[in-house]
Amino acid sequence: MRFKGKVVLVTGAARGIGRAIADAFAGEGAKVVINDINEEAAKAAAEEIKKAGGEAIGIRADVTDYESVKKMVEEIKNVYGTVDILVNNAGYWTIKLFKDTAPEEWERDIRICYYGTLNCTHAVIKDMIEKKYGRVINIVSDAGRIGEPYLAVYSGAKAAIVGFSKALAKEVARYNITVNCIAAGVTKTPGVEGFLKSVGGEEKLIKAYPRGRLGLPEDIANGVIFFASDESEYITGQIISISGGYTTVG
Repeated sequence: MRFKGKVVLVTGAARGIGRAIADAFAGEGAKVVINDINEEAAKAAAEEIKKAGGEAIGIRADVTDYESVKKMVEEIKNVYGTVDILVNNAGYWTIKLFKDTAPEEWERDIRICYYGTLNCTHAVIKDMIEKKYGRVINIVSDAGRIGEPYLAVYSGAKAAIVGFSKALAKEVARYNITVNCIAAGVTKTPGVEGFLKSVGGEEKLIKAYPRGRLGLPEDIANGVIFFASDESEYITGQIISISGGYTTVG
């Protein structure tokens, strides 16, 4: 029970990678807040965690709307008093060649991925500084490190999060707050089917993964648990690629 008593907020956590992260923290004794734009799905996920013996609540908030995020954080504080660990997982990708995209699609990718991370982090960071403890883990992507065709704007948004994370890590390290990134490779979730089709299917894509398979949500959750744990308290401003060897850049 490494996180007993800790309050963890995971955005975009009703399903997929976010849900696996929420389940992992609940299994380690944390009080988990499942955020999602779909309130019914967030609350249903929280109920499932509680039935399994964990502690969780589901809260709707639009991460692109700062006022909505602030309201969510106030609600969390009313229930649990604080946010100790923030996992910025909410994201969105437009799967098209850049020449075929439209500005409104760029805005959606950037607002959900990048502004969502800024909004949620800003809403909790002052309290973390005041209590001299916090963990911020940002789920980025290998696309943000090496770029991916059909995901040009998403790649740029994720790269922006990496730069933001490194800068913030230097600002808050003296307050016992770490800020790190998980760069996920293609991970088998309901939202990845469109991308698999765009690159010719799972069988073709697996050939680029030395490990011989695509990632699972639990693989990403394991990396998040490490960055949130005391074992990594001297590690900040860093990126771990969890991609079965697909990305080996420094």
